[in-house]
Amino acid sequence: MNALRPSGAMRGIRAPLLVVLSLAVLWQVLHQLAGDTAITAPAPTLAHLWTMIGQARFLPHLRETGLALAQALLIACAGGVGIGVLLGGHRLSGEVAEPLLVGLYSIPKITLYPVILLLFGLGMPAKVAFGALHGIIPIVLFTMSAVRNVNRVYLRAGRAMRLTPAQTAWYILVPATLPEIFSGLRIGFSLTLLGTMMGELFASQRGLGFLLMTAIDLNDVKTILAIAVLISAFALVTNAALLAIDSTLHRGAAPEPPR
Repeated sequence: MNALRPSGAMRGIRAPLLVVLSLAVLWQVLHQLAGDTAITAPAPTLAHLWTMIGQARFLPHLRETGLALAQALLIACAGGVGIGVLLGGHRLSGEVAEPLLVGLYSIPKITLYPVILLLFGLGMPAKVAFGALHGIIPIVLFTMSAVRNVNRVYLRAGRAMRLTPAQTAWYILVPATLPEIFSGLRIGFSLTLLGTMMGELFASQRGLGFLLMTAIDLNDVKTILAIAVLISAFALVTNAALLAIDSTLHRGAAPEPPR
C-alpha cells in the first residue's frame, strides 16, 4: 500500500501544478466569455511568447530588465541589511526610525516617482532607484527586528569566550538572525521586481516594461498577455524557490535557550 502513496516530492509538485491548471482553465473560460479583443486564449498567447523569445530584438529588452532588477536587488538587500543591523543594534535610533520607515512604507511609491525622475532622469538609474526604493524598507524592518530579538544569552556567551566584534557578528548574529532576515529578503524581492517594472513602464526606452507599455498603446492584447505571463512565471518560480529556502532556514533554526 505504501508504494501506491505519492512521495513527498510528488505531493510538493502536485499543489503548484493544480494551481497552474486551474489558472489555465480560468484563463480559457474568460477568453470564451470576452473574446480575442479582450483576452486571447492561452495556447496562442504562449505560442506568441515563444516566438518573441526567439527574436533577436527581444533579448536586449530582457537583458535590460534583468540588469536593472539585479542592480536594484543588490542595493535593496545590501542597504536594507546594513541599515537594519545598525538600527537594530542601537535601540534608540531604531525606535525613532521605525515609525518613520513604516509611514514611508505605507505611502504609494508612485507618488515619489516625479522626485525620482528629477534626481536620476530617464533611463537605467531611475529604474534601479525606483526598484530599490520599493524593496529596501521591508528588508530594513525585518533585519532590525531580527537583530533586536537576538537572545542575550548568545551575546553573553560570546563575551565570555572573548570573541571580537567581527567574530560575534559572524558566529552569533548571522546564524541567529538569518531566518528572519531572509524572510525580509523574500518580500523585498517581490517589491523590487514590482518597482523595477513600474519604472520601466514610465521612464525607459528599453526593457520588458517598455515593451508592455508599447503594447498597451497599440492595444496588442496578445503581446500584453505574453509579457505578463513571462514576468508572472519568473516571479512565481523565484518566489517559490525563496519560500522553500526560507522554510528550510526556519526549520533548521536552533531552539531558543532561556533568556
